[in-house]
Amino acid sequence: MRALTKQTVVAASVADVWKTWTTVEGVKSFFAPEAKIELRQGGAYEIYFDLEQPPGLRGSEGCKILKIEPEKQLVVSWNFPPHLSIRNERTEVAVAFEAIDARHTRVKLLQTGWRQGGDWEAGYAYFDRVWGVVMERLAQRFSK
Repeated sequence: MRALTKQTVVAASVADVWKTWTTVEGVKSFFAPEAKIELRQGGAYEIYFDLEQPPGLRGSEGCKILKIEPEKQLVVSWNFPPHLSIRNERTEVAVAFEAIDARHTRVKLLQTGWRQGGDWEAGYAYFDRVWGVVMERLAQRFSK
């Protein structure tokens, strides 16, 4: 099974890092300028990267929370950027939170559900780069 993985260590408690991934205010602090998050299984997990675009092309519209383990794991469906023909296909992104100590958290991201060929390869390359940036911005958000 093909998987994309990224991880970082954040200088914050698990509770603080969890809130950063699971609230609109938290997401806006490191990930994107706007979001819609309904923190329940089946709830929306929509991150809006480009507010100038029409609805449906702003970000992760239509993505849902698949699983929640408070302060341990968040699993969401994830779509592709609008420039790819597989825009409406979905992968699964799992973000795990592990306390190293009271003030440091390891965050592991695992994206699965990849297919082969065409824009799936382009999508993998895109997210391999972008998730690295997201994890770096998350760590920087708490290093201030």
